[in-house]
Amino acid sequence: MNPVLRLSHGLLCGRHHSAALGGMRMLHATVSSRYAAPPSLAGIQASQLQKTLTTSPKPILPKEDLVFGHTFSDHMLTVDWTSTKGWEKPQIKPYGPLSLDPSCSVFHYAFECFEGLKAYRDAQGNIRLFRPDMNMVRMNSSAERLYLPQFEGKEVLECIKELLRTDERWIPEGKGYSLYLRPTLISTENTLGVHCANKAMLYVIASPCGPYFKTGFKAISLYCDENNVRAWPGGVGNRKLGANYAPSVGPQVAAEKKGYQQVLWTIGEDFELMEVGTMNMFVYWRNEAGEVELITPPLDGTILPGITRDSILELTRTWGEFKVSERKINMRQIAKASQDGRLLEIFGAGTACVVTPVKRIHFQGTDYNIPLDPTNPDAQAGPVTDRIYQTLFGIQYGDVPSKWSVVVE
Repeated sequence: MNPVLRLSHGLLCGRHHSAALGGMRMLHATVSSRYAAPPSLAGIQASQLQKTLTTSPKPILPKEDLVFGHTFSDHMLTVDWTSTKGWEKPQIKPYGPLSLDPSCSVFHYAFECFEGLKAYRDAQGNIRLFRPDMNMVRMNSSAERLYLPQFEGKEVLECIKELLRTDERWIPEGKGYSLYLRPTLISTENTLGVHCANKAMLYVIASPCGPYFKTGFKAISLYCDENNVRAWPGGVGNRKLGANYAPSVGPQVAAEKKGYQQVLWTIGEDFELMEVGTMNMFVYWRNEAGEVELITPPLDGTILPGITRDSILELTRTWGEFKVSERKINMRQIAKASQDGRLLEIFGAGTACVVTPVKRIHFQGTDYNIPLDPTNPDAQAGPVTDRIYQTLFGIQYGDVPSKWSVVVE
């Protein structure tokens, strides 16, 4: 992992940009101070937030009927930007359609990036967020790559907190339920020319949800795609851009038709592991040297710097019970480890699902079964995967004390 976020200052497309590159760890202390707008342009100011409340509140669905990303709360947050004035006053207003010209460059050239985080309800009724400052760092990194305007992360978080207070009734109670937040940044300039945007909009919508997978916390099967790649060196795999996701739908549908739930993305002749669907990937095994090791692919520019990924690395390193590595590993090594009985557990990790255990991988005509818990034939996860899941789950809902859990006052 690169040591610290390196930032360069300059004027691009008539405004200030900072380069947010590298890893996620150790960045939370620098978020608010390094993304300020230049003196000539207005930055986002939470103190200027204006609210217009809906006159027609929507009915709340029973939480058991929630489908991920299908139901939305009463209100949304929007902030407009222009290259001449900077950011306008933030607005909380009734959820509804955006009015955009058909020529907007977001429609034609994919000037769009987004984030995903959740608000949780703890046992005392408090609203909690999990490491939201890291989402702001990553979104600014994505914005920088698209030459979209950056923002003061601390100010946007304060606006998001007010949105949560406004739509508090939409945060479901109970473990496994949350309010998913989708910050999005798009170009709204009316032009067919390919150049950096002079108009943009940041908006946040909220969706109550239950478990991401309908099956709940259960092991999934993977199909190793030998023909398509999710990202490549020098590309934008380390940014959360909408353009990274649409091309993955075809391979995902093909994998499902073959009886597998997710695609295992690889790259190169040795099929180096990249990601699992839209999740970071972890392998827990006994390596060739006989060491028990947890591995995840390194942040080499092709891997999304997941916040859950970073949390797992930091958490397991504090345990000090096995080797924890960020290094390359390929499917040929996985196949050999499976044949040798050295493969212990594999799982994916991300905001939507937290942790998802893997039970089977199809690679070059062979299904490789991944051990779960040999002491429990009904187990859906191995002991390390389950421990990671339960710990992060406990932090998110406030049961496990941690600096990562932020209470919305």
